[in-house]
Amino acid sequence: MIKPGILSIDIGGTGLKTVVIDPRGAMETARVHLPTPHPCPPGVLLNMLGEMVRSLPAFDRISVGFPGVVRDGVVITAPNLGTPNWSGFGLAEAISKQFDNYPVKLVNDADMQGFALISGQGIELAVTLGTGVGTALFREGKLMAHIELAHHPIHKNKTYDEYLGVAALKKIGRKRWNRRVRRALALMEAIFSPHRIFIGGGNASKLAIALPENVTVGSNDAGLEGGAGLWHQSAREIASIRHCG
Repeated sequence: MIKPGILSIDIGGTGLKTVVIDPRGAMETARVHLPTPHPCPPGVLLNMLGEMVRSLPAFDRISVGFPGVVRDGVVITAPNLGTPNWSGFGLAEAISKQFDNYPVKLVNDADMQGFALISGQGIELAVTLGTGVGTALFREGKLMAHIELAHHPIHKNKTYDEYLGVAALKKIGRKRWNRRVRRALALMEAIFSPHRIFIGGGNASKLAIALPENVTVGSNDAGLEGGAGLWHQSAREIASIRHCG
């Protein structure tokens, strides 16, 4: 008997994605993708997820990546969805109730993406370039305390979100945006001294600069595939499962 998979949900400021994955993070079917509505209060999101999951195969646990700060299953901030509607909302519990009370693990979307990108060795930084900017720091494959670098000033009082987010990309164009990415990567290198940096997110495909040797661009599906890592102790454990599979 085949064990049911993991329902992996990637909530983004511009798109909602969901798919069922196996314990290695491999997709069991094509992903379901819909644009994120605006405004997007909790009730609207939950209704959309219910419709999106109808066509997917069986699952018995759920992983959720959310674009904001979350703690103990509760949303603290949601800058690209409207924080006033979300602050204090128990999203993990609400999703569990919607889907047969299956267990839910809720993390920041950059954290979840990182599990699919990193090797599990040394200090590794995952960076998402999407509606905003996300960062996740790992040590020996274990997720460290979440760093909300997106709201830290980087240049002339502009935060990373304002400096590198999709709004800035549209305003200044790809050439100038790429120069900004180069500057941001140099600062991240100086702050964290990581062995490796992995870049993901919808705007990673727009990079047109020579990247340092320790910087790699990952798959756009990492935000979903990383849902498997939430059910393992570390990325090193899931890497060993992949090699044996």
